[in-house]
Amino acid sequence: MKKYGIRITLPPGDTMHSVLGENWESFRWFDTPAERDEAYADMLRPPPYYRAGDVPTQVLEKVEKVGQGGTVVHPR
Repeated sequence: MKKYGIRITLPPGDTMHSVLGENWESFRWFDTPAERDEAYADMLRPPPYYRAGDVPTQVLEKVEKVGQGGTVVHPR
């Protein structure tokens, strides 16, 4: 089971809330912390197809699943 993840949300007031909803979130899961950390660093870089001056408005947060229920925690 992949237990190391990245939680993706939108910042408060983002205009995409009108399309995706106020509570939208998405997760990407990985087998190891190293894989997660590499993907996290990659996701922090602006996509190559963005125009100069465009800035992604996603909020990224490293998370982990713990216990049998797969509870998501936010490591510090």
